Amino acid sequence: MDADHLSERLATVAGYVPTGSRLADIGTDHAYLPVNLAKRGVIISGVAGEVVRGPFENARHEIDREGLSDQITARLANGLKAIEPGDQIDTVVIAGMGGALITQILTQDFGRLEGVNRLVLQPNVGEMNVRQFLMDHGFSLVAEQILAEDGHTYEILVADRQPVVHPYTADELRFGPFLLAEHNPIFIEKWRHELARSQAVLKQVRSAAVVPVDKVAALEQAIAEIEEVLHRVSA
Repeated sequence: MDADHLSERLATVAGYVPTGSRLADIGTDHAYLPVNLAKRGVIISGVAGEVVRGPFENARHEIDREGLSDQITARLANGLKAIEPGDQIDTVVIAGMGGALITQILTQDFGRLEGVNRLVLQPNVGEMNVRQFLMDHGFSLVAEQILAEDGHTYEILVADRQPVVHPYTADELRFGPFLLAEHNPIFIEKWRHELARSQAVLKQVRSAAVVPVDKVAALEQAIAEIEEVLHRVSA
């Protein structure tokens, strides 16, 4: 993969960045995403944020190699601290991290999202955490997409700042309101796999010398919810 040939996951993320955006890509790694978007004329400017020195140097090298240092700035910073007021960022991408970490990054420097109208988030796990954050902080989901690549399943959550945010049900938080409506075969396969995993864990927990009643109840509830959703979307 390089800036001219993004993975399917990153190409899908890129597709949700509006034309004319000022983008911050947090956890940018090689800066392939902002470089790709700049070369195609999608973004006006960009910040490539990295907290680790090695990936930061990779990003800076890629930006310089493509002659885009006047348009994209690489910054060594923790999360949203890569964003400065003068950047006038209106779109933030955070892709390829766990949902808990994405939520932590957004929460600890939430003030730096002032002026940001779109979040494009791709958690590897813990999507429910991200949806809960969005609902609690004035962002409404406008799109969700699920895809499979190289043996992994990825969900991409796209949210815009809204004056009034529609509250999500428990099912919508866990499974995604758009994904629930789509009946995507990748979605169905993901939750069939999760159902089998949860059932195996429940069997193991029940065989313990001291059975943790609360954990059993939580697993039974999760299994029932997954089974109900799978029945609904497979019908």
